[in-house]
Amino acid sequence: MKTVVVTGGAGFIGSAVVRYLINEKNLRVINLDKLTYAGNLDSLVSVEQHENYIFEHGDICDQEKVSKIFSEYQPDIIMHLAAESHVDRSIDGPEDFIQTNIIGTYNLLQCARAYYNSLPEGASFKFHHISTDEVYGDLGDSGAMFTESSSYDPSSPYSASKASSDHLVRAWGRTYNLPIVITNCSNNYGPYHFPEKLIPLVILNALEGKDLPVYGDGSQIRDWLYVEDHARALVEVAMKGQNGATYNIGGHNEMTNLDVVKLICATLDRKVSIKPSGISQFSDLIKFVADRPGHDVRYAIDATKIETDLGWVPQETFETGIEKTIQWYLDNLDWCSRVQSGVYQRERLGA
Repeated sequence: MKTVVVTGGAGFIGSAVVRYLINEKNLRVINLDKLTYAGNLDSLVSVEQHENYIFEHGDICDQEKVSKIFSEYQPDIIMHLAAESHVDRSIDGPEDFIQTNIIGTYNLLQCARAYYNSLPEGASFKFHHISTDEVYGDLGDSGAMFTESSSYDPSSPYSASKASSDHLVRAWGRTYNLPIVITNCSNNYGPYHFPEKLIPLVILNALEGKDLPVYGDGSQIRDWLYVEDHARALVEVAMKGQNGATYNIGGHNEMTNLDVVKLICATLDRKVSIKPSGISQFSDLIKFVADRPGHDVRYAIDATKIETDLGWVPQETFETGIEKTIQWYLDNLDWCSRVQSGVYQRERLGA
C-alpha cells in the first residue's frame, strides 16, 4: 500500500484529495496541516476514523516536524497543497504568503531531498507541487489560453509567492534530481469551501440578506473547476504524471464573475421559497464595489496535455457543479457557522 503525505489536507482542495485517496484509492494518507483559519477538520469527518488516515498537526515551515514525518511514515508521494491562497489577504498582508508559500515549500523540498537521497536506488518517490493558473498573469482580451509553456507574469503577492514556489520545485528537480511534478489549476469551487471566496461568500451572504459584492463591473473572466474533478486530476498526476512535467488543470467553464453571481442568485431563487426581507429576488442584493489593485481580467486553461497524456476530463459542467454546491451549502448551514466562528478548531484540538 502506497503512503501519501498531503500537506494542507484540511484545506478546501486538500480535504477533497484526502477523501478521494481514502475512499476511492484505499491508500494510506498522512495529513499534515497547520490548521490556520482556512483549515477545517470537519471536512474530514467521513474519513477521520479510517485505519488508513493519520492527522499530523504541524507547520511546513517547521523543519524538525517535517523531517520526522518523512522518517516515521516513509512516504511514496508528497502532495503539497499547503498554501496561503486568498488574493485580498495577500494584498493587505503579504508576509504570511512569503513564509508559507516560499519558505514552507523550500523547507519541504530540503526535507524531501534528504529523504529521497536516503532511499535505496530505484525506490519510487514523487514530489507533487500543486499550484495555480494565477502565476501566468492576465490574458486580457487576447482570446488565448494558458498552456504549460506560458510565461510567468504574476500580478498579486499571492500569485508571485506561488510562482516563486513553482520555480523552487523545478530547480530542485533539475539541480538535485528530485522527482517532481507540478500542476497549475483554474479557480476551484464546491463543498467545504471557506466562506471568504466568491462562490461560498455569495451563497451565504444571499441567504442572510447581505450585499453581494462584485468587483468593478464584474467582467473579469475565470475558468471554474469543480473541486472533486480537481482531486481526481491531482491523484492521476501524482500516480502517473511524467517526472519533471507540468500539467494544467481546467474545468472548461469560462464565465464572468457577474454571470457567476447571477447564476447563483437564479438558482437560489428556485431553491429558496422565503427570501430575506426587502427583496423580491436574490439578484437585488448585488452591489458593485471598487475593483481591487492589480485585478487580472481573464484566466483560461488549456487542459489538452492532461487529457491526452492521462485521460482526465472534468465530469461536471459549471451548471451541474454549482447546483451540487449550492444544495450542499443549503444542507450544511451549521457547518458554515461553525467554520466562521472557529468552533470546529477549538473542539478538534481540545482547546
